[in-house]
Amino acid sequence: MTTVSSAPHPAPEAEEVYRRWLEFLDDEFVRHSSPERRAEIVRDQLYQLYLGRPHEGKLNLTLTSELPGNILGLSLDPANVTLEAEYFADADRERYNERKPLLWFWQMFDRSPIGLNLWLGIRFRCMLGRHIFAHMGTGVKIYHGIDLTFGYNLSIGDGATIRQGALLDDRGGITIGKGAVIGSFARVYSQTHDPDNFDHVTLVPTVIGAGARIGSHAIVLAGQTVAPGEAVGSFPADRI
Repeated sequence: MTTVSSAPHPAPEAEEVYRRWLEFLDDEFVRHSSPERRAEIVRDQLYQLYLGRPHEGKLNLTLTSELPGNILGLSLDPANVTLEAEYFADADRERYNERKPLLWFWQMFDRSPIGLNLWLGIRFRCMLGRHIFAHMGTGVKIYHGIDLTFGYNLSIGDGATIRQGALLDDRGGITIGKGAVIGSFARVYSQTHDPDNFDHVTLVPTVIGAGARIGSHAIVLAGQTVAPGEAVGSFPADRI
């Protein structure tokens, strides 16, 4: 008789704590949409994740010996960091500023020790995605190390899977259809550069159809429409 094993889970006590944390964060980001308040929430959470203690207010900025610690502490606050997308002229400042603290939280969570906790990480990114993306479907799986640009031009359908290390450059808009799979370290673009003038950018929406598969390390250029069920890239033994 064959025994069907259940999917791996954390211990019940840990799972309860994880779910409470995600529910708390989700509620906070629903209630607070201002960039300033979101930055404070993210700062306080990252202090605990990285330093193991609450944020305690002002740092002692006068002692040279404490400068490295001050730099770390200050950089955990999204208000004190700059991200590449902020320099793009085509950024919608209002929409981007509202999401910037959450994008920083996304990146710093993945770079923390708990970012490799698969069960928690998938649920954390999906929770944040609901506050970042234009649309976030149900049953989506987003793995470690995904690189986003604006976030607000990204739409992900139900049951889509995005494997580790993928780049989703959504400057011109990316739509990922229901049940589509983006393979590990794939690159999906929605903007192109003039070969004679790298500063001249053309934004073109890119569409990944329902059930389409983008192979590991494959590249989807701006403006492409990958048909439903179509495969792009190499699939050794028909696997991503």
